[in-house]
Amino acid sequence: MEANTPVEALDASFDLVARQDATDVAVQVLRGDVDDVKARLDRVSRAAARPIIEGGPDGSSLEVKSFVQGYLRAGRETELKSFSGAVAADGGFAVPREIDALISARLRAISPIRAIAQVVQTGSAGYRKLITTSGTASGWVSETATRPETSTPAFAEIAPPTGELYANPAASQAMLDDAAFDVQSWLANEIATEFARAEGAAFITGTGTNQPRGFLNVTSTTAADATRPFGTLQHIVSGNASGFDAAPELKLIDLVHALKAGHRQGATWVMNSKTLAVVRKMKAADGSFLWQPGIMEGQPNRLLGYPVIEAEDMPDIAASASPIAFGNFRAGYLIAERSATSILRDPFTNKPFVHFYATKRIGGQVLDSDAIKLLRISA
Repeated sequence: MEANTPVEALDASFDLVARQDATDVAVQVLRGDVDDVKARLDRVSRAAARPIIEGGPDGSSLEVKSFVQGYLRAGRETELKSFSGAVAADGGFAVPREIDALISARLRAISPIRAIAQVVQTGSAGYRKLITTSGTASGWVSETATRPETSTPAFAEIAPPTGELYANPAASQAMLDDAAFDVQSWLANEIATEFARAEGAAFITGTGTNQPRGFLNVTSTTAADATRPFGTLQHIVSGNASGFDAAPELKLIDLVHALKAGHRQGATWVMNSKTLAVVRKMKAADGSFLWQPGIMEGQPNRLLGYPVIEAEDMPDIAASASPIAFGNFRAGYLIAERSATSILRDPFTNKPFVHFYATKRIGGQVLDSDAIKLLRISA
């Protein structure tokens, strides 16, 4: 037995080496499997981290695909009911967030007053805001002196008049059946263009009855900020019923400095292109033009150092008209709108065309009457 012991020991050592080799092979295979699983998890994580608008190969989320392919193209409403963002409301379906954001972005690009005013999103038809009209009183005292009570600030309620704005673009069923027809972009552009045209006029001259109240439809006087009632704008008189007096640049300078210094930071000129053609020809006493074109692409043109916005709904130069406005519209004008646009597909009213009846509730009014000044042509 003792003679066999070294042989058995040698065989046992060979078995140990073989088992070790098998273990090494198994470990290598396991490491390969782990690396493969890790790579798959990384791909899943990257896909999950993408924005929802990039959820598919064509850059659209599942909700947008169902809305465009199922409802807009084919008129199938059942597919929308599985999405909480597409609940029927006001006789239509709320468009997905991505399409609504596309409409809003195009509205900001082509609606001049919306681009410079304060815009708030609301979840209901009405919006109200309290603002102080007198400010909070304060005082100076010594370290040990008593602190007398300060006066209570006065408040005013802002409730912008609202109305339902609608657009009703139409497309043939043949266009909708064409896979190459980008119905999403077409519809967003049609709605935004029509909304911008209608709201652009309302924000300037709207009556406040079933529509926003425009800033030109607000009472104005020549009184300064300290003596003028809240909600009343200040205007500077031109001095000539046919336009400007002999020194028109002085009236524009007066208009600039009628605005408080705090509001001048962020102030903008608003006028139509016909008035702008007159203003661009004005010169200072030294012969230099008041108009300063943007020196780089994307920079606004300036008048007396402030950017100019062209709004075609502003009135022309005429007796008693207010063709030029200057102010900080972010502080001076409030736009309140429902957060979602609703669309109702109508294939029956005007066959063979399919109409898309789009609605949105929008309101607006002057927020801070000290932040907007007008140039009034003499009567």
